Amino acid sequence: MSLLRWVLFVVPAVVILGFISGQLAGSGEENRWFNALVKPDAQPPGWAFGVAWSILYIMMGTALAMVLHARGAPLRGLGITLFLVQFALNLFWSPLFFGMHQVSAAFWLIVVIFTLALATTIVFGRVRKAAAWLMVPYLAWLSFAGILNKQIDILNPNAETLVVPAARTQI
Repeated sequence: MSLLRWVLFVVPAVVILGFISGQLAGSGEENRWFNALVKPDAQPPGWAFGVAWSILYIMMGTALAMVLHARGAPLRGLGITLFLVQFALNLFWSPLFFGMHQVSAAFWLIVVIFTLALATTIVFGRVRKAAAWLMVPYLAWLSFAGILNKQIDILNPNAETLVVPAARTQI
């Protein structure tokens, strides 16, 4: 399969899976539990996360497509495996944080994701240098997200047990 075909298949799959993960977890600005938390000063506006993740997923999907296209390259299989494992964990972060309200566990999950994403980037670099460079913004964003996650954890020691009253409808 040509690189273009890989890109046309992989990139939409990565973007759609990322979107589904966020939607199922209720990670939007309408999440009442998240809105009730104290946020750090560095917290970007809600719309920035959708923009950032869309761009990152496109770049990550393109990197994966480049490695998938590199048939016969040493470490190709390892790079693909590492990518899939870190990506699956990435997809689990939103349900863990937004859905299950496990702020501390979500921070440690980001640490694991970052470690695996770094390993993925290094292996991708041995397969296709451009694929590794496409992963670098993701590593930077994971670092930033980890800092935000940790700050939210510190600012909200009761986040896991915080119960937000149900919305009321008046007729």
